[in-house]
Amino acid sequence: MSSILSVGQSALSAAQAGLVTTGHNIANASTPGYNRQVVVQGAVNGQDAGYGFIGKGTEVTAVRRVYSEFLNTQVLSTQTASTQLSSYYGQIQQVNNMLADSKAGLTPVLQDFFSSLQAAGADPSSGAARESMLSSANTLVGRFQSMDAQLGEVRQGVTTEMRSSVDAINVYAQQIGKLNDAIEKATSNGGSTPNDLLDQRDQAISELSKEIKVSVVKQGATYNVMIGSGQPLVVGTKTYDLSMAQSPTDPKRPMVAYQTVNGTVLLSDESLSGGKLGGLLEFRSKTLDQAQNALGRIAITLASSFNAQHVLGQDANGNPGVEFFKVAEPVVSPSSRNGDQAASASAAIVNPSALTTSDYKVQVTAAGTPPGYKVVRLSDGKPFDGPADGSSMVLDGVSFGVSGPLTAGDEFLVRPTADGASLRNGINVKITDKATIALGSPLASAAASGNSGTGSISAPTVTAAGADLTQPVAITFTSANTFDVTGTGPGLPAIGVAFKAGEDISYNGWKLQISGVPASGDSFTVGGGSNGSGDNRNALALAALQSASTTDGASTSFQGAYSQLVSQVGNKTRELASTSAAAEQLRASAVSSQQAESGVNLDEEAANLLRYQQAYQAAGKVMKTASDMFDVLLSLGR
Repeated sequence: MSSILSVGQSALSAAQAGLVTTGHNIANASTPGYNRQVVVQGAVNGQDAGYGFIGKGTEVTAVRRVYSEFLNTQVLSTQTASTQLSSYYGQIQQVNNMLADSKAGLTPVLQDFFSSLQAAGADPSSGAARESMLSSANTLVGRFQSMDAQLGEVRQGVTTEMRSSVDAINVYAQQIGKLNDAIEKATSNGGSTPNDLLDQRDQAISELSKEIKVSVVKQGATYNVMIGSGQPLVVGTKTYDLSMAQSPTDPKRPMVAYQTVNGTVLLSDESLSGGKLGGLLEFRSKTLDQAQNALGRIAITLASSFNAQHVLGQDANGNPGVEFFKVAEPVVSPSSRNGDQAASASAAIVNPSALTTSDYKVQVTAAGTPPGYKVVRLSDGKPFDGPADGSSMVLDGVSFGVSGPLTAGDEFLVRPTADGASLRNGINVKITDKATIALGSPLASAAASGNSGTGSISAPTVTAAGADLTQPVAITFTSANTFDVTGTGPGLPAIGVAFKAGEDISYNGWKLQISGVPASGDSFTVGGGSNGSGDNRNALALAALQSASTTDGASTSFQGAYSQLVSQVGNKTRELASTSAAAEQLRASAVSSQQAESGVNLDEEAANLLRYQQAYQAAGKVMKTASDMFDVLLSLGR
């Protein structure tokens, strides 16, 4: 009789465990990271009754969570990729919208500036036209500065998001460490598997993977979590925090740092891939830095080339032209790790048209006299060794050099175009008086009235400013094929110079051409022109800069360089929109597959409730039957 009761009791207990587990599943159907649980039953070993083994009922051997490590790993990897791309895409949209705006971009103010220059050149004596040109120049500079400031705001936003991500990573690491401890205690001494704790740990790792790419290594009941290039974030119950720290070569550029027992270790942007943090770092290094440098390069090449031509002209007062724009200097930052902070590196722009959008690192390879050093172009990582005599070297339009008490290993960051468009150190209008705009040319040429040949002389084009620029020079033909040049200046007089019609004749910082067939004895003069108020020859030369190839290795114009920037950012934005959507679909597919395996299906659980309820009722009837049989036995003795 007792065996019938025990069999019924075991069935009742198993059905009760099933009902509780099913109810637990239903209660946590919406709990993030919850994996459904199932009751695993087994038959109790039977008892040999001589004629065979009599069953002794059932027992619950385990409550197992339905979990697929493979599917979980798929979710983590697709989730990491998706959040990285969506983070990158969300940031680059801001830059793309700013650059491509037809009203707020650089294109309209650049066109307005050169239009005002052409209007001033059409009427150089008009004070109103000169004032309009000066106003347009200030508007152009203001747009450069405004766009640079907006990029700066985006950079600040990225820094804020990075700090938020680092804080979240630390919180999840602490949670995983505590859960490792709880799980280890629960499973010690052969304890049962704490399914809910395992779910909570997996969920914490899942949330962590949204912030950064992680790799998980099992060690008994605990998980060790690695990030970056193998740095441990969680080892058993011990955690290692991340923090934000200044770059040793750029105090304005925060980096992610790793806290170890021996101190803080800076992690390179490249080593922190995946997740929100990886997307932010990739955006900053591959798009934001490049965009700001590209904008600065346009500002520097525009200001430099305009200045170079403007100083060759003559203003309304008859004075030589002066620099029209302020040009930014390269930003040079010594590393805080350098052996002696008195050591320095120098950088100067010597060929604006050869500038790239890259930053550079100057590394001292050997101290001494002369010092050994190399320059690394950071955009492609290519190194260039400095001259053996320790003198400066020119790379991509920039002259690099080092000086001071150098130590091997000293480093300097050089950013040639970073400040090109900035408000504080970048492009600005240096001229405040409209009369000092040099629209005219300081030179004039003339043919002698008694010339008998058909030779004609062009207007001189100034090629270099100099003290002898306006000194009178006479060109006298000694035959149809030779001429003498007399006057003041380097290389003068020049006797018996060979003549070919249309070829450049260059002296004293100017050039011109004589065409036709001059006769022997014909003469031409070159010297100072008018006072400049009604002359527009330099204005025409300045206006020609609008379409001249002055940027990107002298291969494109200012407008062309800006169009390239807009195109590059726009193409990358479209690429990320597509890849981000595709990555999200992969993530959703992986999550769907995982949920199909491990998620709670309420319809299925409702069926399980009914099944366990019927099993519970049946087990109760078994026990009632045993009770009735016992009552019959008792009644036999009455």
